[in-house]
Amino acid sequence: MTDTIFAPATAPGQAAVAVVRLSGPQTAQALAALAGRLPRPRMATLRVLKTAGGQPIDQALALWFPAPASYTGEDSAEFHVHGGAAVVAALLQALAAQGLRLAEPGEFTRRAFENGKLDLAQAEGVADLIAAETEAQRRQALDQLDGALGRAQAGWRDALVEALAMFEAAVDFPDEEVPADVASRAGPHLDHLISELEAALQGVQRAERVREGFRIALIGAPNAGKSTLLNALAGRDAAIVTATPGTTRDVIEAHLRLGGYKVVLADTAGQRETEDEIEAEGVRRARAWSQDADLRIWVVDGSGQAPAPPPPGLKAGDLCVISKADLPPGAETGRAQLESRALELELHRISARETADLTALETLLTDHVVAALAGSEPPAATRLRHAALLGEALERLQLARRHQDDLELAAEDVRLAGRALDRITGRIHPEDVLDRVFSSFCIGK
Repeated sequence: MTDTIFAPATAPGQAAVAVVRLSGPQTAQALAALAGRLPRPRMATLRVLKTAGGQPIDQALALWFPAPASYTGEDSAEFHVHGGAAVVAALLQALAAQGLRLAEPGEFTRRAFENGKLDLAQAEGVADLIAAETEAQRRQALDQLDGALGRAQAGWRDALVEALAMFEAAVDFPDEEVPADVASRAGPHLDHLISELEAALQGVQRAERVREGFRIALIGAPNAGKSTLLNALAGRDAAIVTATPGTTRDVIEAHLRLGGYKVVLADTAGQRETEDEIEAEGVRRARAWSQDADLRIWVVDGSGQAPAPPPPGLKAGDLCVISKADLPPGAETGRAQLESRALELELHRISARETADLTALETLLTDHVVAALAGSEPPAATRLRHAALLGEALERLQLARRHQDDLELAAEDVRLAGRALDRITGRIHPEDVLDRVFSSFCIGK
């Protein structure tokens, strides 16, 4: 028999209300024992909750959700109690005394998946919605929870079935009255599918950046003003600022919201040759972080005299910021202008002390972020797991196209493509994949 589980559904700490959830075959028995009798289904009812010994726990709202009309598809219930830690602890203790088990992270949503209430991609959307910090993350997660990827996958699978039927007809019934060109008719279906999967794969990187954050690296020579700029944009002292070159030894990240999107802004170690082992490791990490960044900002000391060549890794479309614009300009300014033009960088001169300068830079960065992440509609596939399976299916379809003269090989390639697509939504789900997906959830969800 399946265990009956319980868990707080709200964060720990003092609050006006705390919610405790139950799910499983003993839910009705536990609910009636604590609340005196079962409430009417899906109607919040005020009850005094009591222990098995008759001691009152709290005056609370009790809700009863008989199966299958519940989040998990099982008999479920909720208690809405006052949010004091002692109240919640007493309720949890009373539930445990009835033989119920504390839920593991993600166990409620896993049961919803196993009972057909959600597909695996929708379950991942639940996790993303809980973790959403920005409006863009919320929209993307809600679209995922609404089944966008499942609907796309269903369409892809229908086309696969159509193509597979043509191949199998040619293989299994060669002497029947099957059109001679039946196998070749699968070609357009495969071409359309290949195009669809390529487009879906292109959207995954954008979706990953929406969820994890658009990455911007501040790079340049030591003491160029990178840490000062990071603190100014973050609105707090995230990085230590001194006149000593090489103060920053590691990558320091600050999270911003620009244009409704999450942005990870990183201050990196000043890039120079050094025999200091710790600083050299900082430079290595700086180069690795900036290489993977979506945008690099080359920060140049506008008051400096010594020329500083562009750091490695700059790309066309990156930015060049001449810092310390409130100080007398040095020879570096002219050099930076020449170098930035050669690299096709956008050039800006700012002082971190000037609000107008920072506002202009924030506007520029927002434009970059929105241009990179905004689209006419959210991507259907949003995770690296989706990308791996889409890539596997795409590779199999491309092989099927090349094997079209060998009908049995082509049919097997199409079958394997369908199997990869089925794993996206969990129609085929190795247990280790489920463990990995649901272990990232919080307890109570």
